[in-house]
Amino acid sequence: MHLSKVEHFTSIMINLPLIHKGKVRDVYQIDGKRLLMVASDRLSAFDVVLPDVIPQKGQLLTQISNFWFAQSKDIIANHLTGTPVQEVIKDANDDLIKRAVVVKKLKALPVEAIVRGYIIGSGWKDYQQSGQICGIDLPKDLQQAQKLAQPIFTPSSKAAVGDHDENISFARMIELVGEDLANQVQQVSLKLYQMAAKHADKNGIIIADTKFEFGLDDNDNLVLMDEILTPDSSRFWNKQKYQIGTSPESYDKQFIRDYLETLDWNKTAPGPKVPKDIIAATAKKYHEAFELITGKKFI
Repeated sequence: MHLSKVEHFTSIMINLPLIHKGKVRDVYQIDGKRLLMVASDRLSAFDVVLPDVIPQKGQLLTQISNFWFAQSKDIIANHLTGTPVQEVIKDANDDLIKRAVVVKKLKALPVEAIVRGYIIGSGWKDYQQSGQICGIDLPKDLQQAQKLAQPIFTPSSKAAVGDHDENISFARMIELVGEDLANQVQQVSLKLYQMAAKHADKNGIIIADTKFEFGLDDNDNLVLMDEILTPDSSRFWNKQKYQIGTSPESYDKQFIRDYLETLDWNKTAPGPKVPKDIIAATAKKYHEAFELITGKKFI
């Protein structure tokens, strides 16, 4: 039995085996069918875990994800079991309850499902070099942050902690998971994006792009897992301040990415320290994203 203190945010000891430590989430085994997934306050950028944390980030990510899981349940089943955290961790405090979920144990697919509605980030860089993103031909003369005629599905490989995810073609995804499953993931991902983009747009947020992760249950049914449509897994832009040809003002960690791009850093571990004012400003953006998306005040 592994006794683990969850770093950075709580004094609660989790008396469960720690089976995976991700860039942000720690996963503990409850039994053969269930896991405890805990979102930390760790900060990851360019696939590197940085030495600083964003206060309450794990709570915010978990609560935003839970909101979207509820909104998307008619599109696809998700990994939530509905079991309260305090049933598994008897002395769980309020902080742990807000940043942890009890989930189904799944066989994770070896790809990330990325949907892009706008051209930015690594997609913009690929387009500048080749006129394509993940092998998809795009119109000439697109500008940075321009809206695409329709959202595109651009998968990536899943990297280990410290490594970089790599954009792959849909043909490569078929090689990895099979044609039927690849088509299903593509269709579901596009539906999820379109649902979320419509909701967010009404509340002043543009979802430029986002990534989903999927797994298979014991019956090989596709299940949505991990986190969805959070400031960590998406680019959320301020609709009122959106402008083509720029890196638009965001409600996500693009603020930190932009700062890191000014440094003489090769985007490999160890990551650099981030100034306190940038951490505070980023935390504020996470709070704003939560409130705009859910319509609730974060307590």
